Amino acid sequence: MMRPPVLLVFMTRDEECSPLLKGIGQYERAHGPWDAFLDDEAKVLSDPRWLRSRSWRGVISRHTTPELVRDCAALKIPLVDMTDGPAIDTVPKIRPDNRAVGHLGAEHFIERGYRQVGYCGFSNNNWATERRDGFVEAAKLGGLSCDVFDVEYPGDLTPLWDESQTAALAAWLQRLPKPAGVMACNDMRALQVMAAAQVVDLLVPEELAVLGVNNDAIRCELAYPPISSVATNGFSAGYRAAEILDQLMHGRKLSESFVRIDPMGVVTRHSTDVLAIDDKNVAAALSYIREHACEGVVVEDVLKHAAASRSQLEKKFRRHLGRSPQAEIRRVQVARIRQLLIETDFPLKKIAEITGFEHVEYMCVLFKRLTGMTPGACRKKFRAEEMP
Repeated sequence: MMRPPVLLVFMTRDEECSPLLKGIGQYERAHGPWDAFLDDEAKVLSDPRWLRSRSWRGVISRHTTPELVRDCAALKIPLVDMTDGPAIDTVPKIRPDNRAVGHLGAEHFIERGYRQVGYCGFSNNNWATERRDGFVEAAKLGGLSCDVFDVEYPGDLTPLWDESQTAALAAWLQRLPKPAGVMACNDMRALQVMAAAQVVDLLVPEELAVLGVNNDAIRCELAYPPISSVATNGFSAGYRAAEILDQLMHGRKLSESFVRIDPMGVVTRHSTDVLAIDDKNVAAALSYIREHACEGVVVEDVLKHAAASRSQLEKKFRRHLGRSPQAEIRRVQVARIRQLLIETDFPLKKIAEITGFEHVEYMCVLFKRLTGMTPGACRKKFRAEEMP
């Protein structure tokens, strides 16, 4: 039996492509197989002869243009659109629920007690303005003061443009009342916010908490401190796109032609892992704990950097956080364990070493006590949730 040839138009330098393609691949393995060809330079957009080079049964495109829509219609090739542009009546569309992404970002700061927040994005990108509108809406509903810094994105990140952005962003950040939480439209923009904060000597996250979008692990982890990010569900989007294309290729009627995919949630890293606290002793202690909790530190180490006695710090921690310095150390360790379980395939022994535990058995006992599940169950649960 011949495998149906399917064309995938995805520029793989796009940070969101990898999970989308994984979702498509998962559906294809479960319901295919297809003879999938990845046009990872989107050459079909500049050379329409590509569509006539084979008898394609279907196309999934991340870079849909009116010309591609026209050519697919002329050749009677089913097309599924995954761009962030406006919907086309005749073409099924899958895209993230960007307003929900913005809502999640604002709620993340509301939960941490921020009263001042900001959004930093691109005024000429539909996905960025939708995220902005969702963020502003949720911030206002939560009673927060919200400021917006939007610019037009030129299309390519160049050193000259990046340098000019750093200066403009730095001036904007200085004007925001502190502490403040800033959500960027994506992780690349969040890195620019981090660079601007460094220029004007703003402490992240003590004075400025920074949140990105897309959870591009490489960008987020290379930053200092690592950047928290709203994780969109690219895997589910890709899976759903493949499912819809399969229905079209078999001549079935679609139950819906415009599908918005909910975000998965916020992946918290150091850039927002703090409460909006103006007590300098507590802020200093929290900063030290975030930096060194996974190095086996004890409360006595924290006291040296907080310039407070143990009894003073205990009282202040319980007043501001509702827990002790020791409990905060454990909380940071457990958060790091959970992150490693979700984002890596490291064995438990290696995770124990990374997070400051001499004995893996003790790490597992502590993790279960504080989260209600074993490390293995946590990893299994998250990977099950990735599936649509």
